Amino acid sequence: MCVTAHPDDEAGGFGGTLLKYRAAGAETSVVCLTPGQAATHRGGAKSDPELAEMRKKEFAAACEILRVSRPVIFDYPDGQLYLQNLNRVVYTLTLEIRRFRPQVLMTFGADGGVTGHPDHGMAGMFASLAFQWAGRNNRYADQLDSKIEPHRTQKLYYGTADFVIPGRQPITLAPSSANIDVKAHFEKKAAAFKAHTSQAPLFPLFEDNVRNRSETELFHLAASVKGGPIRQETDLFEGVDESA
Repeated sequence: MCVTAHPDDEAGGFGGTLLKYRAAGAETSVVCLTPGQAATHRGGAKSDPELAEMRKKEFAAACEILRVSRPVIFDYPDGQLYLQNLNRVVYTLTLEIRRFRPQVLMTFGADGGVTGHPDHGMAGMFASLAFQWAGRNNRYADQLDSKIEPHRTQKLYYGTADFVIPGRQPITLAPSSANIDVKAHFEKKAAAFKAHTSQAPLFPLFEDNVRNRSETELFHLAASVKGGPIRQETDLFEGVDESA
């Protein structure tokens, strides 16, 4: 499962990894918290609601290219995730985790990823709490019934990078502990990013900063049920109990 803030995050930050593990037979889910209605680039939309609907369709198209098994997009306000009730958002994400029951969860760290977007950092913090609380039967017990049970996701990863975008506010990125080879999937990742046609002015930025590093996506292991020292990985499912 991948938790993001905006349509296009799933492709730009996590697309190669989503494709790699889907090709290997894993079920995948992307949960996007906002429809990106406050974006600078409007794609001709005359209002926030019009842009939201446009970007939801783009998200669906991108997820189809990425072969996402279960895409989910919510209507939290773009640019204002820091103002949202923490308990309400974590409740929503906890339910998604309990429904999908992922073995691995990917999201952003508090740094907000390579763009440093505040919504990215907040999405990561909400997802980190949901990662911890979804496995506890004393958290949001009202969700639990014959079909919904606590679920303990085995590993939590934050997307990270080995570069920063020039001219941006300072970002202190998490050190990478997993280097995922996505070279074989890069062109589809690029196609998924470019399915977000309303954001076409960002395509040159993608080409300059992402294509030049097209062979890998980097992650930081933030939590694991197995604990112990961090070691360099080339597989996010390393050590995962397939029966859980």
